[in-house]
Amino acid sequence: MHIPLVDLQAQFRSIKQKVMVEVENVLESMHLFLGPQSQAFENEFAQYCGTTYGVGLSSGTDALTLALRACGIGQGDEVITVANTFIATVEAVALVGAKPVFIDIDPDTYTMDWRQLGQVLTSRTRAIIPVHLYGHPVDMEPVLDFAHQHGLRVIEDASQAHGASYKGKRVGGIGDIGSFSFYFSNTLGAYGEAGACVTNDVHLAESIRKYRDHGSLIRYQHETLGMNARLDEIQAAVLRVKLPYLEQWNAARQTHAKFYTEHLQEEVQAVPIIRSWATHAYYVYVVQVQERDKFCTSLEQEGIATGIHYRTPIHLQPACSRYGYVRGMLPVTEAVASRIVSLPMYAELTLEQTQKVVKAVKTSILSRTPGS
Repeated sequence: MHIPLVDLQAQFRSIKQKVMVEVENVLESMHLFLGPQSQAFENEFAQYCGTTYGVGLSSGTDALTLALRACGIGQGDEVITVANTFIATVEAVALVGAKPVFIDIDPDTYTMDWRQLGQVLTSRTRAIIPVHLYGHPVDMEPVLDFAHQHGLRVIEDASQAHGASYKGKRVGGIGDIGSFSFYFSNTLGAYGEAGACVTNDVHLAESIRKYRDHGSLIRYQHETLGMNARLDEIQAAVLRVKLPYLEQWNAARQTHAKFYTEHLQEEVQAVPIIRSWATHAYYVYVVQVQERDKFCTSLEQEGIATGIHYRTPIHLQPACSRYGYVRGMLPVTEAVASRIVSLPMYAELTLEQTQKVVKAVKTSILSRTPGS
């Protein structure tokens, strides 16, 4: 039995008929962008996130980039974020001409340690990007308090946390703007590339809409220089089919995560921690182990895929060498990066599959335990 890290075919089989009908409807209409599917999805996703406005975009990277532009972040500005994330978080900052400034993470949730915000604040700081990593929210209240105190914008990177909540509010609807990726393996994924921003600020929403369509709100009338970052109708149609299932899928992921945790918390170095104020969407289920490469090889030999999110933190990537960070500057991020590993996680996992994963993990750990 092979168990992939994520099984997109299993999900597709459960919704195939609905997806094919909606895709065919789009192709019959040949209204391929900024049409009724996109508009409906924007409204439905904004409502889901508890916000007033939604703007569909072509990717999560574009969502972050245009959120920053809408907030007036640009050349010479600084944006505080974390290095334990996908590189798109930092690419967006660089694309608008700003500089990313990194702080370390909470060792239990792998998300931003807000206690360090004051250590990196300068006269050039303009925004904070908290990343709701792996599906667990950042502790947002102290982040927002700090931002308000210093006149900073807060742009949530919720690309891995669709449906996760913080003190009863869904992520994305807490800061000034919430940015989402609908990368195909996400808990809510397109069949291609797509993204979105959500906000309660009409001016921010209008700015993002303008920037995504070549700086235009009226066809061939360009108020500013923008870009082509439009959500296409086929992806919007797919996302509209999937959105009503998201709560069900997240609940299934939480059930699988609970099973993993119950059976592995005494076996591995660390299992996911859920704060009392959070719900976890489990984009990935991350544990910590010693001798990670041997561990992964052992599971692979049993037909079980693993992943590492992420092996090299952003501040140590060659692409970010210009920012002057060296090993040792973010000790918690660097320490966990050497031990984290993601186990198979998707809604359609069966009990037989999760049992096999647990057995393989236990066998691998036992085989490398001295005296075993």
